[in-house]
Amino acid sequence: MPLVCIASPKGGVGKTMVAANLAHALCRAGRRVLAIDCDPQNALRLHFGLPLDDHAGFMAGLPRRPDWRAAIRETPSGVRLLPHGTVDARGVLALAAAMERDPDLLGAPLRAILADPDLVVVADTAPGPSRALAALVPHAATLAIVLLADGGSTAQLPELESGRFLGRGTLGGLFAARMRVVLNEVESGSRLSTEVAGAMARHFGPRLLGAICRDMAVAEALACQRLVADHAPDSPAAADLQDIAQTVDLALFAAAPAQPAAPLWGPV
Repeated sequence: MPLVCIASPKGGVGKTMVAANLAHALCRAGRRVLAIDCDPQNALRLHFGLPLDDHAGFMAGLPRRPDWRAAIRETPSGVRLLPHGTVDARGVLALAAAMERDPDLLGAPLRAILADPDLVVVADTAPGPSRALAALVPHAATLAIVLLADGGSTAQLPELESGRFLGRGTLGGLFAARMRVVLNEVESGSRLSTEVAGAMARHFGPRLLGAICRDMAVAEALACQRLVADHAPDSPAAADLQDIAQTVDLALFAAAPAQPAAPLWGPV
């Protein structure tokens, strides 16, 4: 049942990479994991090796109320995947309008998915506020915000701390306490990067889930459509991602030992 929602106030921070590799690390730890792509960029599938010309998905067809079970893809990693599906600019606007009119378009299948008490769901979302993020956040055990160790991400701190990042109204105030932070692309050879990372670590304290070093293995893994732990298991980035996954797993399950993976779907 636990839902980990991966979000960011701006694009280009490695949010989808974190979502994919966190899901993989939790699966490797023995958890049953479903990854859901709620970002219209439809990029989560690339980390799991789906063909480039495979454009089908769950979110793209949401206004037609598709069966989410039928949209699930098996991946070599062991993580089950609900890809977003390809949509053009008009389709993105139409999907947002449909969810605005009827929030239960996503809410109903999400509740059915989360009814499985032993399933961990990792959801990737579009940068910034979105209707999908608003639907996911009330159900999230952890809202993991991905930032870079740079000045641009530092400038986003007021939006994060105020809760405005989660949208208008009271949503931010109600759920900001579930917010945790992942720092990506920390560059040890850069004084700016290390000083920003240190300042953010002091600012967020225990709300910091961890940091990921800048590592070419991450880009190489994506180019090969593989996950970092499979492509470069001994890389520094793989170690950082594993540490973050262990922190998340501990928070979700209070150190309860993982059980051997069972068939994912029983009666719903």
